[in-house]
Amino acid sequence: MKNTMEIPLNRYIDPLTDFGFKRIFGSEPHKELLIAFLNELFKGRKIIRDLVYDPQENGGPAKHYRKAIFDLTCTGANGEVFIIEVQRVDQKFFTDRALFYTASKLHEQGPKGSKHWNFELREVYFIGLMNFYLDNTTPGKYLHWVRLTEEETGEIFYKKLGFIFLEVPNFSLEEKDIKTDLERWLYVLRNMAKLEKIPVILHKRIFQKLFKIAEVANLKPEEFMLYQKDVLDRWTEYAVLETLKEREMAKGLAEGIEQGIEQGIEQGIEQGIEQKSREVIKKMLIADRFTIAEIANFAGVDISLVEKIAQAPDKEK
Repeated sequence: MKNTMEIPLNRYIDPLTDFGFKRIFGSEPHKELLIAFLNELFKGRKIIRDLVYDPQENGGPAKHYRKAIFDLTCTGANGEVFIIEVQRVDQKFFTDRALFYTASKLHEQGPKGSKHWNFELREVYFIGLMNFYLDNTTPGKYLHWVRLTEEETGEIFYKKLGFIFLEVPNFSLEEKDIKTDLERWLYVLRNMAKLEKIPVILHKRIFQKLFKIAEVANLKPEEFMLYQKDVLDRWTEYAVLETLKEREMAKGLAEGIEQGIEQGIEQGIEQGIEQKSREVIKKMLIADRFTIAEIANFAGVDISLVEKIAQAPDKEK
């Protein structure tokens, strides 16, 4: 029997799904979109005029390494390499992964065999689009440009390696507050899947093309099935994470209650022992046959406690 179940979808695809990102930015006919987006990210530090899409598999720096699979890799007109990664959920070592990927792209530039080489490298850039928050970054900051710099002066030490990390959840501008093309791109990344029409701020040719490509109604049947699967995978991913969070919270609550009970019992025992010691000290003081030092030694307490009790008014003893 044919499966007719369809996942309810909005008018436009989600650009932060694997399918959505590659459909919008990942093919030769659409590279104008990727070039425009990257140029806004680089903010004049670099002007990209053309791109060639590379294979998404990349060999590691040793034969026994598994191949790294990139979301997108492109080569610019001057031979520079761009690695673009979309990461939907928090990953513990995401920045380590970014460094590993760029290192593999640097390593593969070395000549094979005995050919002489002077170690001149082409530029390599990693662009990470993250639908989560990075650790140890400035709250509310969504764009991070990372370079190798000299620590004392802050001057760039090496210009051929760069990282751009984009924390999409930190971008919170409303439509009325959008002013730059970079902000327009970020607004698209965060909100496209929820939109039912093209906002006025996006009535530019490049964005008109983007929305036409991203319209679900324009997908071929096989593309529509792939996109449905991608969205379902994302929902499943979210459900699993939420379940784990709930279980961890329940576990933490149970452990907290248990720890509280144990601490309460221990505290009660300690208070009981202390109270008993005070009673013994009071009786020995009343007997008036022992020195302060002898009482402290017998009760197993510090001399200062015995002196404090001895000096207290009779009604407090």
